[in-house]
Order: sequence, then C-alpha cells, then structure tokens
Amino acid sequence: MSASPLRIGNASGFYGDRFSAVKEMLEGGQLDVLTGDYLAELTMLILGRDRMKDPATGFAKTFLRQMEQCLALALEKKVKVVANAGGLNPAGLAAALREVAGKLGLKAKIAHVEGDDLSGNADELGLGSPLTANAYLGAWGIAECLRAGADVVVTGRVTDASLVVGPAAAHFGWKKDEWDKLAGAMVAGHVLECGTQATGGNYSFFTEVDARRPGFPLAELHEDGSSVITKHPGTGGAVTVDTVLAQLVYEITGARYAGPDATARFDSISLTAEGKDRVRISGVRGEPPPPTLKVCLNNLGGYRNEANFVLVGLDIEEKARLVRSQLEAAMKHKPKEVHWTLVRTDREDAATEEQAAAFLRVVVKDADQKLVGRGFSGAAVELALGSYPGFTMTAPPSDGAPYGVYTPAYVDAHKVEHVAVLPDESRTVIPPSEKTLALAPVEAPELPAAPPSGPTRRAPLGRIVAARSGDKGGTANIGVWARTDEAWRWLAHALTVEKLRELLPETAAFPIERHVFPHLRGLNFVIDGILGEGVSSSTRFDPQGKALGEWLRSRHMDIPESLLREGQG
Repeated sequence: MSASPLRIGNASGFYGDRFSAVKEMLEGGQLDVLTGDYLAELTMLILGRDRMKDPATGFAKTFLRQMEQCLALALEKKVKVVANAGGLNPAGLAAALREVAGKLGLKAKIAHVEGDDLSGNADELGLGSPLTANAYLGAWGIAECLRAGADVVVTGRVTDASLVVGPAAAHFGWKKDEWDKLAGAMVAGHVLECGTQATGGNYSFFTEVDARRPGFPLAELHEDGSSVITKHPGTGGAVTVDTVLAQLVYEITGARYAGPDATARFDSISLTAEGKDRVRISGVRGEPPPPTLKVCLNNLGGYRNEANFVLVGLDIEEKARLVRSQLEAAMKHKPKEVHWTLVRTDREDAATEEQAAAFLRVVVKDADQKLVGRGFSGAAVELALGSYPGFTMTAPPSDGAPYGVYTPAYVDAHKVEHVAVLPDESRTVIPPSEKTLALAPVEAPELPAAPPSGPTRRAPLGRIVAARSGDKGGTANIGVWARTDEAWRWLAHALTVEKLRELLPETAAFPIERHVFPHLRGLNFVIDGILGEGVSSSTRFDPQGKALGEWLRSRHMDIPESLLREGQG
C-alpha cells in the first residue's frame, strides 16, 4: 500500500495506433505503469477470423513486437506494463512474451488474465453459437497479478478502464467496496483509454492546440480516487479541460457508467485546470456494479461488396437513375440487401473536374459470396461502355468480403470464471462483487434558467460548442458541450431531441435519448440503431459514427448574437 501518486500512462488507443508510442512514453518521463488498449468490437471480430485460420493466434501481434523493442527499457525503468493485447488468446501472448524475454536474456515476470472467453459454453449461457463471445472482466485479476510481482500483465477482454483501475487498486490497497475510489479510477481510465483523443486528437477546436502529433496521456492517480490528467513535457497536443471533457463524453450513455467493479456517476465529475497541461478530475461518486457482465458477441453475417460511380457535370440525378436501373437489371440474382446513396458533392460551373463530380455508392450484402462477388462486380464493370456519359468508377469492385455482426449480451457475473494466472503460473479465481446494484436511470437534473430573449443570428452550432461522437455496436452517441455558463444556458434549452432530428435528418427514424450533464455543461445523445448491426456490417458513409458530432457542429441554428460576439468558438 502507498499514499504516493501513481503515474499511469497510455501508449495505445486501438490495434494499429502509433507503434513508437511505447518507447516514447517510456523515454519521455517518469511512469509507474504503462497501459495499452488494443481491443474494440471490430478488433475482436478480426482476431476471431485470425483464430479460425490458426488457433495459435488471436492476440495483438503489434504488442509483441513493441515488447521485443521495449521490454528491457521497461524493466530498467521499473515500469509495469498492463495491456489487453491478449485478445482471444491471452495465454498464448503470455507464452510468446516469455519466449521473447528468454531470447533477450531478460528475467521478466509475465502474468495474464483469462476467463472472458465464453465461446466454449456460449450455448448453455443462452448466447447461441457465435464466432466470438467475450465477457468484459474487471480490474481485480490485474491487481492480483501485480501484487504477485508481475512486470507485464496481459489480458483478454477486460473493460478499457480496468487497465487503470487494476494498478491503482493494487498500489493503494483499495478494498472491493470502496466505490468512490474505484469510480474515480474508472473515470481516469476512460480518459486514458483512447490515447491521444485526450490530448487534442480528434478535438473540435483543434486549431487552438498543436494537433500535428499529440503526445499520449498519463494520469497521476491519488489514494482518494482523484487524478490529474497530463502528458510528458515537450510532447505535442494539449491537456485542457475541454480536451479531457471531449474524451469523457466519448462512447457513453447516461449518468451511470457501469463496469464490473463499480458504477461511476458521470453526473458527479468535476474538472479543474491546474496549470499548463494539467487537469484535475475529482468529486467522482461510485456505486456497486450491476449483477451482470456485458458480453461482446460477434457472428459472421455474410459477405459484402460496394462500387462507387463517379458522375460528372450535368444531369447528375438522371445519370444516377440510369446506371442504377442498368445495374439492377444486369444482376441475374439480386443480393439480399442493396443500398444506394447519391452524394451530391458537385458544384455548378465548377472550375475543376473534381468540383463537378458527384458519387453514386452502392453496397450489396448477401450470405452467398458469389452474388456479391463476381455476380455484382461483373455486372458493374460490364456497363463501362454503355451507360451514362463520362462513366468512371473510383475503383473496380472486388470479390465480396466477409462481414461480422456485433451483438451485446449480458450474463450473470457468477457464471463467468475470472482467473488471474500469476507469474509462477499458479491460478487464482477472482470472485465477482458481493454487492451489486441494478442499473436504473437517474432523476433528470434541473436545467439552468433559460437565457433572456435577444437578437439572434443564423450561424453554425460549432461556433460556440464542441462535440465528439462514436459507436457502440449499432448505436452511436454524440456528446455536445458548451465552454461558458452563458452558452450552456442556451444550449440546454435549444438542443432538444426534436431539434437534433431536424438538424440531422438521418437520425429521424431512430430512437434517441438525451442525457444532461450540468457539471460538464454538456448533453449526450444516444441514437439507437443508426449504425445497423455494427461497424463491419454498417452501410453508412460513416460506419462508426465518428463524424456525426462534426456534422452537427456544421449545422446552422439561430444563435444569440451575444454568444457569437464573445468568440466562444
């Protein structure tokens, strides 16, 4: 147990993030723990397909290469490494790491956490027969491994925040029912989990920071669960209240942010600037976790393909109708799903050919690969000399590619065996929380008083607010927040669910929830079903919903002139 702050850094926000980040974080300044998040719903599908080809795979190979390069440095600096790079095969990754350490002549203590993979008993749990089925485990297996002296801990599917909560719980000796402390670490973990998204990456007001190469974030965790988010000196980007808030509202729902170890109340979070590149997170309240664990299910849904026709100049809609009718008639057997989108990017009297171009996109999906492969591609290419004037495509269609369908599910936490495999390869079963609390909506908070009426001007919403959006399966969220109390008073009343549907017509057909976060001066909209069956299956132009927030900011509203004059955007 220790009362000193614990410095936890992040070096990966997804499988494919900056390879050099591990070395940069180890060399850039003091750290006690270095974490890496490599898993997402789509990543689990990719690893599942890898495992179908070779059962010995199923983990993030990038992490193994990073450890070949940096394990000696981490041991020298006494930095513990905790990553969920084990994916579908944490035991296999742990064995590979021991082999790497042996080749390098290093005495590294390697541990791993397993039990999340439910594919072997999915049917008896009522989950069917999915390609992958992984429960989101919590932090206590990681903590057990670290208490046993592990230098490196790799896991399968744990919650992203657990990579921070586990080291903090081990370091400070927290008990399993210290909900506020656990929730505080969960919030810090949520900020760190997506790497540079907390330091100016993908940030609405990116022109205000050095966004060319943001540094990766770190958190100084304190014994009471509070933290300070910062980054190594001299690295790019910035850590401000707004860059941290941007990550806080990413991929969330309501005021209760549930995990396997606690539920964090996001309506209790307080953010305070503490000098350059330092933001304190405090006041977080926690509650017992729900009695169930979330499970990520992936199934192979079939095959998909697409073609993009370039339409240039006059008669765009007529050209689109012609090629659409031709292609549909040419496909001898129509795929189960055919989705057409005409994107009018063309300008009248354009000075360049690109400015005169529009795009007609067609996406096809079917269980039969031939229908979306040769049957579709051949029919599209054969139109080349007998269709609309100026016929061209961005690229020829290819053979159909498999796609997955993501489905969330929930199982009783007692039916999942969470196991810490310690450095000596002994096994410790981690029991679930003894006390639980079913999730329920919170009472709607009181809105601030509406601002007095006054002159308005038509302007983009993004002149005065920031936003960030993201995906969870077929659901997208859009977090929107104001940077002053005056702008918040207006935003809280002006941006209703009805107004959102009006501004973003593509959301109109889907259920939408609005959640209010007065402490953050923010709103969060959860749009259920807009991404279809998940990223791999989605036929949307923006399949992960990452740009929905920026689309919203570009839409015009009648905004009080007083807010626009203050230059709040």
